[in-house]
Amino acid sequence: MDEWQPPLPEGYDHTNRAFLQALMSRGTMTLADGQQIIAAIVGASAGGSRNPVDPASVTQGDLDEYIHAAREALAPLDYDIRRTQHQKTKEWVYALINVHSDPATQLATTHTPDEISFIKRLLDAMFDTYNTPRMEVLAVDESQALKASRPSRPGRESNVGANGASGEDSQSAAKDRGLRHSEVLTLLKSLVAEGWLEKSRDGFYSLSTRSLLELWPWLMATYNDADSEDDWQRIKFCEGCKEIVTVGQRCADRDCVARIHDICHDQVWPSRANKKCPKCEKPWDANRFVGERAVTSTKAYQKGRSRGSGRRSNLTEAIIAQEEAGGEDEGEMEA
Repeated sequence: MDEWQPPLPEGYDHTNRAFLQALMSRGTMTLADGQQIIAAIVGASAGGSRNPVDPASVTQGDLDEYIHAAREALAPLDYDIRRTQHQKTKEWVYALINVHSDPATQLATTHTPDEISFIKRLLDAMFDTYNTPRMEVLAVDESQALKASRPSRPGRESNVGANGASGEDSQSAAKDRGLRHSEVLTLLKSLVAEGWLEKSRDGFYSLSTRSLLELWPWLMATYNDADSEDDWQRIKFCEGCKEIVTVGQRCADRDCVARIHDICHDQVWPSRANKKCPKCEKPWDANRFVGERAVTSTKAYQKGRSRGSGRRSNLTEAIIAQEEAGGEDEGEMEA
């Protein structure tokens, strides 16, 4: 019996197959990546080195055509190609995603069950533990990642946030041996290399653009309460582009959910008569941060940084603890 093959779009040829294979091997693609790939594919199709194609001649429209054909070919397989802007560089990023995605689905083929359990705990740390109305860090440093090396208590593995842990998760937790610190460090390095995490110059780990695209439905279902749309939620969206904000600025009112990417300021403020919060109308002072800057912009962090890395292992924890205990606001705390 012949194996079933999904129908392909009209005109789909070997150049489209080569493009899709390139995207599958990378996971993500920018316009610059697409220009290099398409130029190489078209050049090879036309005779290789005898007919080289200049990547600069490949337009956004050319890339869009290849993306459109790939999406049509992937649709019957429950895969899609989506794009969003990188929260820091503003560069458009295209990602191949499973439309029914969660961490286990995406990582089971390359990581062990214990590693996947750790990754879920790491996500809990990012979107739950270190993401509060007083301090929206949405990232972890190395010492915080190491704290997640072993389960803290049964049932904590996943679906905490708004939904609570399921019985199946509790059973998985009982079998989870955790990871040694050396294994965590190796895994973090691997997740950065695979494009799931990004590591900043200050040593904070956060979800990559690819991960935010891939895991968006799962993150929303796990950490947000669908029945409390008007209340403070752990995952919030930019007033400009309407995408998830894990790096940007927030309203001065802790209970207000207005957030803006740094790269979206030019999109938000020119359309408004004054620089006030789009939701609550409080003055937008531009010094309340979402992301690692919630920590690194504080006076305490800057002082600890100047004293050398040997005294900084628990600095982030100390700053967060001080703020959660009712210390001075971000950017004003003393060491």
